[in-house]
Amino acid sequence: MDGIVEKAEKLTYSWNDVTQDFVGAVSELQLGELLHDSSFGLFEAMSAIEMMDPKMDAGMMCNQIRRKVLSLEQAVEADSIKIQDLTMPEQIGIMDSTLACLVTWLEGHSLAQTVFTNLYLHDPYLIEDRCLKAFSICSLKIVDNIREKINRANVFEEEDFQPMSYGFKMAAEVTDARTSGMMKEVEEDVNRLIKMTRSKPGEERDSATEHEHDLATAVFSRVRFYRLLHAMLLSFSKEKCEGIPQAQKTLVQLLELVPQVKATIHFGIQPEDREATKNDYPTIMGFEPLINQRLLPPTFPRYTVIKSRTEAMDYVENLLLRLQTVTSVPEMTSLHIILETFIEFSKSGPCVLARSILQQTLLPANRRIFGIHPVIDFMKDTIRNFIAPPALSQKCSLYNNPQAKEYVDALLTHAVRPICTLFQITGHNRARQRDKWAHVLEDLALLQEEADKVDAFLHGILVKTEPSRNHLACFGTWVLYHTLQAMIYYTLAGFELELYASYEYHYVYWYLYELLYAWLVSTLHRADNFLLEHETLLDQQQKGRSSKKNKKKKRSKTLSKEIILAQTQQQMCGGYYKAVLGFRLDGKMKQPDFEFDSEEVRYSHRFSPFANVVTPPMVHYGQYKEMSDLRRYEPEPSPEALYTAACKCFHQAKALYESIAAPSEEVTKCTDTVQTLTKIAKTNFVVMKLLLGGHKKNCMDSPEFDFSLHKVYPIIKLP
Repeated sequence: MDGIVEKAEKLTYSWNDVTQDFVGAVSELQLGELLHDSSFGLFEAMSAIEMMDPKMDAGMMCNQIRRKVLSLEQAVEADSIKIQDLTMPEQIGIMDSTLACLVTWLEGHSLAQTVFTNLYLHDPYLIEDRCLKAFSICSLKIVDNIREKINRANVFEEEDFQPMSYGFKMAAEVTDARTSGMMKEVEEDVNRLIKMTRSKPGEERDSATEHEHDLATAVFSRVRFYRLLHAMLLSFSKEKCEGIPQAQKTLVQLLELVPQVKATIHFGIQPEDREATKNDYPTIMGFEPLINQRLLPPTFPRYTVIKSRTEAMDYVENLLLRLQTVTSVPEMTSLHIILETFIEFSKSGPCVLARSILQQTLLPANRRIFGIHPVIDFMKDTIRNFIAPPALSQKCSLYNNPQAKEYVDALLTHAVRPICTLFQITGHNRARQRDKWAHVLEDLALLQEEADKVDAFLHGILVKTEPSRNHLACFGTWVLYHTLQAMIYYTLAGFELELYASYEYHYVYWYLYELLYAWLVSTLHRADNFLLEHETLLDQQQKGRSSKKNKKKKRSKTLSKEIILAQTQQQMCGGYYKAVLGFRLDGKMKQPDFEFDSEEVRYSHRFSPFANVVTPPMVHYGQYKEMSDLRRYEPEPSPEALYTAACKCFHQAKALYESIAAPSEEVTKCTDTVQTLTKIAKTNFVVMKLLLGGHKKNCMDSPEFDFSLHKVYPIIKLP
């Protein structure tokens, strides 16, 4: 040992300054060149941090403050934190601040920087205060339940949610039933205090007793709120949606408590003024923002601002309202209606928890709708209602043909994955969905090819047994419908994400108008004709069996509403396409001249995912230029002629929207009400009329596209 120490004392270092050598080596590189080594590439360079640099090393923040950061045990020993005999304002403040941290965690921040800045949650068994101990254990169970649901649904991205628990214990040794029992016991204790401080008829209370009664009521509402929140999350975990009725009841009770909690936020102890202290964390007793700083990875930490208590309650209220929508999904019987509901739910901007619960409610791990019916059975019912293929009709010979049944079952088995993917896509955040719509097109293209082969095989069998019927493109039409919908959602997502510049509108709206919606309308008409043919055949069979005269009855199945919606959106896109062309011919919209870019490159980039789809075939840029070239018309259209055509499109769209339903009824596939969309179409119609009348004809300023009312269909405003 002495020898080792002696050697260590004699150890010397010889430091050399390599700055000049480095500068000399760098001077040999040309502008834009990078030196690449097998052990240190661009990824390592971007991921590299400077250890012990306060700006880059998250752990160094603890060394920059003058006060000592205390753990729960250290804080108890130093008497800086209470674990018993907490006052009711302290209990209220801790509960409200914990909820604010929980909501901030759900917005994508880490547990270490949010929920576990509450020292009481580090070891709730040290707490002697009965109310705070039960609340802390319940909070841990809620966090654990939320984390499990989001992980299982797997529809989150790194910006949505951070599932890492940093080794914190989630009170796993306490059962959910015991947790609920503890909260119920505290609730009863507080309720007794409320009764003791409640004034009797004709009795006057002093201000102190009245204030104590109000505080006890505020504590009671929070304890009850957390107990019900825990119970609601457990209800959604039950198999086969058995907990949905209980969840509906609990959600109603929670929403009734929200106003009570909001009205009593001021009763709790308040943190220091954020503006004065420049602190974005709760600074009340029991909260230490830097307690977990050394648990964070040594990278630039994500800046976290804990929501205010009022904002947190607004967030929770919005979450509860979203979950009420989730409870209505199991009542739906059509896969198409459920998918539309999922898409509309996604457009409302739900949080990651609401999206995850919706996904788990529909498709548990065993790939059964609502945990009960196999997806294949649900698909069969949906296809029957959409196009009524003979192979799925009990009145057709194909239904009992073993070989035909084998082919149909094989096709639907292969369809399970892409159809489930469609639902899963709607669970991701809006920004990520666009890429996922592009990827699912590859699976749908393969399914389309298989469906066409199955249709051809079934048609060959059917014409031998029932020459009057055909099975051409029945399953293929259904797959094509979903393919077109995915292509449309991908294209429209570009508007929502504001990816398109105004000088790109002409070919984006053209693609929607001339190709996607045109194919969709044609596909829906074909499916509707099959439904009509099927119902006519059933009527004839029924008429042959009965000697009584049958009155002409109204069709029971029809896709008329879906057809009108598709036609309306086609006309809206046509109106914008023709209006933009008119602006360009009129000199009101100038095409920019980019040195390193071209319209062909942008066009190909926007629609590149469609190259994987065989039907409908992608329209390449050369074809687009040929198909949209105005010189093929004689005479060549003038700006006024294009404004007239846009007028007709917007007027037709307005008339179709008005024919769908009353103004107050919501359109299934649109983000806004019919009234809003009608207003947009009517306003744009008036604008086109003004241009036709020569309004501001000499003004060369570009028109404005106002997307405030709708993310896809803007109001055109003249300068």
